[in-house]
Amino acid sequence: MLMVKPITLHKLIVFITLFLSFSTVAFAQLQDENKMEEKSSGSATFSAGADLVSRYVWRGADYGNSPGIQPAVAFSVAGFKAGFWGSYGMGQYSRKINDSTVANMGHYAEFDMYVSYTMKGFTLMAYDYFFPNSLSPNTGNKYFNFKKNSTGHTVEVCLSWAGPEKFPLQLYAGTFVYGADKGKDSSGVYGAGSDNNYSTYLEAAYQFTVKGFGIKPFVGGIPFGSAWYGPYGGIINTGVCVNKSIQISKEYALPVFGSVITNPQAESVFLVFGISL
Repeated sequence: MLMVKPITLHKLIVFITLFLSFSTVAFAQLQDENKMEEKSSGSATFSAGADLVSRYVWRGADYGNSPGIQPAVAFSVAGFKAGFWGSYGMGQYSRKINDSTVANMGHYAEFDMYVSYTMKGFTLMAYDYFFPNSLSPNTGNKYFNFKKNSTGHTVEVCLSWAGPEKFPLQLYAGTFVYGADKGKDSSGVYGAGSDNNYSTYLEAAYQFTVKGFGIKPFVGGIPFGSAWYGPYGGIINTGVCVNKSIQISKEYALPVFGSVITNPQAESVFLVFGISL
């Protein structure tokens, strides 16, 4: 008989709240989709573009510790959207494995795909994160390996809401439901266990414009510990994003953006600059 191990009560509550609460919202990972060059065909829209960034900082953590290029392609029609997004570091980086081991990880690489549906400001999305490089620099994750304990994929289910122009509040909640997101082992180390941790991230942001500059303060946190985000619940990602389009010619404006980001739990701070092509 198949035995299913129960998850803890607080994780179950968070997981249910993700789907039932109207206090979730805002699609942070796709915040740059409006910067992409678009080509329309009937009611369908195809998008393609790329960002050049000084650092790839996601949810309060630096990925790759170097400048990077982040290409994206997408297709959308009648509220439905599907697409691909990637990030590729321009320099090599290292990762501390334990107190005595530091591994050379090569160039950071990430390949993601997603599907979403938006209606009346709400967006329900499934996002698949894939990292070709594993912890060991001598072995790589295989894309078509979806085995629970060895896959390089991590699947997140997200619910978001974006308020109207008069009240541009953005709310977001996402929970990892499968893949490389493990709970504690017998010694209490997150990420070393065999069961899914259901790591959850919540964020609120507010977007407004001042003299042609788009400004978005934000704050994000986690309700419990995670190997992805931090060892205990709390605020892990807060700051402000600023963007502006610089007019190059009558036909073309160059979007640029900058962010000041801090992670109070990790006591880290980042200053990021980027250009959208």
